Amino acid sequence: MAARTGHKAHQHGETKHPEKWSQEITEHSDALDLDRGVFTKNDPHEIALSLKSSAEESERRKSSPYRSAMSMLTFYINRAGETLEEKQRRVLEKAKGELRRVFGK
Repeated sequence: MAARTGHKAHQHGETKHPEKWSQEITEHSDALDLDRGVFTKNDPHEIALSLKSSAEESERRKSSPYRSAMSMLTFYINRAGETLEEKQRRVLEKAKGELRRVFGK
């Protein structure tokens, strides 16, 4: 049986918490430098403005600022899954609408 490749960090114990890979992506994204705590804010408009600013300032993103910002927001909501409190999930879902608005979509 051949050895599987591709997940070196998980295979060789190079990460402390492999189950936290989505947190690593959120905190150290190759596309956006996010403001600390952006997804814990209670104001959807403030979240949208922060994501918009991060996306527009990024020189590493691979798509439009709008798509990058929306992708990061959606990624966070999806990866948080059941651990995301319902109140914060509602705030983040409203932030999607705010993001569309601040980008004029």
